[in-house]
Amino acid sequence: MLDIPRIQIVDLKGKIVLVRVDHNVVKKGIIKDPYRIDASIETINYIIKQGGKPILMTHVGRPRDKKTGEINVSENTSIIPIVEYLKNHFNLNFKIAFDNIPDFSKPNYIKELKSGAIDGVYLPNTRWFAGEESKDEQTKKLGKELANLADIFVNDAFGSWQPHASTVEPAEYLPSFAGILMQKEIDNLTRVLSPQKPFLAVVAGSKFDTKIGPLTALLKSADHLLVGGVLYNAYLCAKYGFIIKGIDKEDILSAKKFVELTEEYPGKLIEIPFIVESDNLDSSENKKILNIEQMTKGEEYNYILDADPRSFESDKINNIFMETKTIFVNAVMGLTPYFAEGTSALDTIISKNRKSEKFFGGGDTLQEFKTLLPDLYNKALNDDSYYFFTGGGTILKAINEGKVTGLKPVQALINNKKRMV
Repeated sequence: MLDIPRIQIVDLKGKIVLVRVDHNVVKKGIIKDPYRIDASIETINYIIKQGGKPILMTHVGRPRDKKTGEINVSENTSIIPIVEYLKNHFNLNFKIAFDNIPDFSKPNYIKELKSGAIDGVYLPNTRWFAGEESKDEQTKKLGKELANLADIFVNDAFGSWQPHASTVEPAEYLPSFAGILMQKEIDNLTRVLSPQKPFLAVVAGSKFDTKIGPLTALLKSADHLLVGGVLYNAYLCAKYGFIIKGIDKEDILSAKKFVELTEEYPGKLIEIPFIVESDNLDSSENKKILNIEQMTKGEEYNYILDADPRSFESDKINNIFMETKTIFVNAVMGLTPYFAEGTSALDTIISKNRKSEKFFGGGDTLQEFKTLLPDLYNKALNDDSYYFFTGGGTILKAINEGKVTGLKPVQALINNKKRMV
C-alpha cells in the first residue's frame, strides 16, 4: 500500500476543507454520466459527518482556446448541473461561490458554510481561471488564493492527473490528504501495476501515437495484449501492408515501431481474426465481415469499424480470457453507436471468467458497457471482482511510467506529508 496521507487520519471538525474532485461530466450543460460524481460522494459525506466544511472544485470541459488562449465562460462548461445533481440525488445543499470568475478577497457563502446553514460551497469551473493551466506565476497565485480559502486540502480527483493549479498548488500551503475515492483508485491501480498472473490487457483508441507509451509498457509487463479500434487498424496496415481507409501515415509509422517491438515478445499480441468493414460510418447495413488471414497486402479496404463477435469464439482467444487472473480494459472495440457488437462481445466474455480481477478504466469504456449491457453493468457494480476507475487517462499515464508516484498530484500529497512531519 502506497504511503500516502489519508483523510481518515486528520481531525476535520470545524475545519474548512478544500476538495479537488473530478466532476468533469458535463457536456453542453447536460450531465451525460454521473458516475464520477457518485464515486466521490463517500468522501464528501465523510467530511460533512466528521464536522468538516467542504469547498468543492472541479474542471469541466475545455473552455480555453488552445490557439488564442482565450477562455470562454459559458453555461456549457458551468458547474450548475453538478450542484443541482448533488441536491436532487443526495440532498446536499451546495451554493456556487461566485457568478463567474471569483474575487477571492470576498468569497461568498463562507459565513453560511461555517454556521452549517449550507452543506458546502462549490467553486466555478477551475478552467475558467487563467492560472489553472498556464503553468506560470498565475498558477502559483491561483494556488495560493485557493489555499487561503481553507484549513485543509483534500485531493479526491484521481482522473485529473495533470499538474494544474487546483490539483497540486494547494498542497504547497495546506495540510493535504487523499480522499477516500483517491485512496481506492490508487490501491487498485497498484494491483494493475503488480497484477496476479496471467495478466491480460485490452486497449483501444483513435490515435496510435498517443498510446504508444502505455502499449509498449503493457507489451513488456502483460502476458497477453489485445489491441482494438483504430490502433488495431494501424497495426494491421503496418504489419501486413493492408491499405485501410481513414488510417493516416503518421499512425502507420508509429504502429511500425510497435510491430517491431511485438517481434521481441512473440505470442503476446492477440490478433483479432474477424473484423468489420463498411463504407458508411452512420449505418451498419452495408457491413462486411473480413478474415485477416484472407486479406491481401496492398489491397485497399473501406473503414474497419469493429471487431466481429466471432473473434472471441475461437478456442485460442477464449482460453486466454478464461485462464487469466487479472484483466485491465481501456477499450471500445468499434465506432459506436452503429458498430458495437465487438464491445458487447468483449465485455461478455470477460464476465464469464469468475476467478479474475477485472479493472475497467476510461469514460467511453464505462459508458459503452453501461449502454450496451445495462444488466451486466449493474451486476458488475456490486461484484467485488470488478473495479471501475474514474480516470482512464490517469491509469495509462501510470502504466507508461510504471509507478503511481509518477503522477504529479500524488507526488504533491507525498511531499506535503514529508514537510508536515
